[in-house]
Amino acid sequence: MAFYTEEEQTEDYLFKIVLVGDSAVGKSNLLSRFARDEFYPNSKSTIGVEFQTQKMNISGKEIKAQIWDTAGQERFRAVTSAYYRGAVGALLVYDISRRQTFESIGRWLNELQTHSDMNVVTILVGNKSDLKDGREVTTAEGKALAETQGLFFIETSALDSSNVAVAFQTVVGEIYNILSRKVMQSQEPEQKDPGWMADGKTVVLQADENQGEDGQSKKGGCCSS
Repeated sequence: MAFYTEEEQTEDYLFKIVLVGDSAVGKSNLLSRFARDEFYPNSKSTIGVEFQTQKMNISGKEIKAQIWDTAGQERFRAVTSAYYRGAVGALLVYDISRRQTFESIGRWLNELQTHSDMNVVTILVGNKSDLKDGREVTTAEGKALAETQGLFFIETSALDSSNVAVAFQTVVGEIYNILSRKVMQSQEPEQKDPGWMADGKTVVLQADENQGEDGQSKKGGCCSS
């Protein structure tokens, strides 16, 4: 686990992103593909929590995404729930070839909303799109669920890297857009509510009166393959 002092933080913003979903849906491989362009076909289930950092440039700003990979096994849920706190983005992942992992999405979304301190920009990710012959969840079903819950949606393949970068970039880009709108709405930047920007670096998003009752911007169906 790494900690960064103020002097070491050279990026403009630091966003905490969490990967959420059942065990073996490919969360760790999505992260390794995005962060290191690697894929491990025989990777073991994550124990507890791991994270990687990845820098991105959005609108001329350097953003560091600190991406946390949370274990999907039931016995680790009590441990990992603490790590939802402070997250401003989430990838809610299921395996298109295993319907049970799709049916678990509601539970994971509830857990994310219960343990998060704030509204979280969330994208529903149907992973393993390369398993066309084994598909049990249609693209239309994924889109419909995303629209119902007010989430972004995309299908990915950590194996062939399809849409992996787009999924992470969509979440980080939307967080930055929300941040930018808040800055623009402030007549005097120095009067910004410190609640959504802690220590001038890590971003914490608070509830927006203009958002829906579920706290999510209505973005269903965006960025689908």
